[in-house]
Amino acid sequence: MGGTDLPLVLEFGGGAELLFDNVKKRQVTLDGSKTWKIKELLGWIRDNLLRERPELFLQNDSVRPGILVLVNDADWELLGELEYELQPNDNVLFISTLHGG
Repeated sequence: MGGTDLPLVLEFGGGAELLFDNVKKRQVTLDGSKTWKIKELLGWIRDNLLRERPELFLQNDSVRPGILVLVNDADWELLGELEYELQPNDNVLFISTLHGG
């Protein structure tokens, strides 16, 4: 990538925000001197933002089934999922579709 910054907007909804200190929207800046794919972003989120019960958000190296991931309002499945290369100012939204009962 070559730049110095990779600004992103991360959003958590549908209950996923409860795992992140109940903060629904965060603006973060990653090291832009390297290429970031969603799989690296998930590790960064785990290490820097996730506050409790990581098993409710992550499973192996991906998000748990039941968490919808949108990048700039597009389903990540259309973009290559974990292999999508993040771009400056991407908006990455994680929505939990799982509800307790």
